[in-house]
Amino acid sequence: MTRVKVCGITSINDALLATKAGADAIGLVFYHKSSRYVTIEQAAEIVAALPPFVSTVALFLNPSEDYVYEVIEEVNCDLLQFHGEEPAAFCENFNHAYIKALAMGGGLTSTIAETITDHTQSRGWLLDSHHVGGMGGSGEAFDWQTTPTTLQRPLILAGGLTPNNVAEAITATEVYGVDVSSGVESAPGIKDAEKIKHFIQEVRRVDCKQ
Repeated sequence: MTRVKVCGITSINDALLATKAGADAIGLVFYHKSSRYVTIEQAAEIVAALPPFVSTVALFLNPSEDYVYEVIEEVNCDLLQFHGEEPAAFCENFNHAYIKALAMGGGLTSTIAETITDHTQSRGWLLDSHHVGGMGGSGEAFDWQTTPTTLQRPLILAGGLTPNNVAEAITATEVYGVDVSSGVESAPGIKDAEKIKHFIQEVRRVDCKQ
């Protein structure tokens, strides 16, 4: 079964919409320049309102060490997601499970190879469409044919996924999970209940065929 994460959750209402539709995880963005940024106080309220068996992921992009510790202390998150140029020593410093994003906008580059070699403790690899040094949330997909097939960790596909293309994406890549944000929104940071429902229905439909 393909796991589904709905990222960029900014309210309790949107979190509950996602979980009611069947999302396995929600993502909370702790990057101040993002239109989907949430404060620590907002995040704590969202997490406290979640039903059981839903994972929470805290997303960072080149944060300070103190900020990550503060989020871990105040927000009951299950997993950290590092989306920037954080070295392994930094990511492993928090005694918390994490996944590392790989910037696939330029294809399989030497930078990606170095990241994979460095981050031996990453629980999985999130493949996003941004270029190295950029951030996700662009709504654009990368070339799924460049998805690596030999990595020894689960792959999570992100970048430009929508209810209209997620089935094709899963079929083309056979990834462990998919991560959607702008593709199920009515406006930046505002989720659309029907789009979320349709997205997850498409994931489950293709799962049944595999």
